[in-house]
Amino acid sequence: MKCEDLLAFLNEYVDGTVDPAICAEFEKHMAGCNPCQVVVDNIRKTITLYKQGEPYELPIPFRNRLHAALRDRWKACHTPDRKPGGG
Repeated sequence: MKCEDLLAFLNEYVDGTVDPAICAEFEKHMAGCNPCQVVVDNIRKTITLYKQGEPYELPIPFRNRLHAALRDRWKACHTPDRKPGGG
């Protein structure tokens, strides 16, 4: 199995709905592929946080950068004198 193959079945794998034979191939691939391990672990953690339904406080520097980027994007798309994409 290649990384691309893993990504194609990623949702089903994380949901536990993938065919057991494919699941075995996933486990074999991930045993030797750290990037795929990280992707699957991050998705599982994200799902767990979502299911808990508790708010997650973003670190302030990240939150400030995110808000600035969203404001800039909104202005670029909604300012009458400007066209989307900054043109």
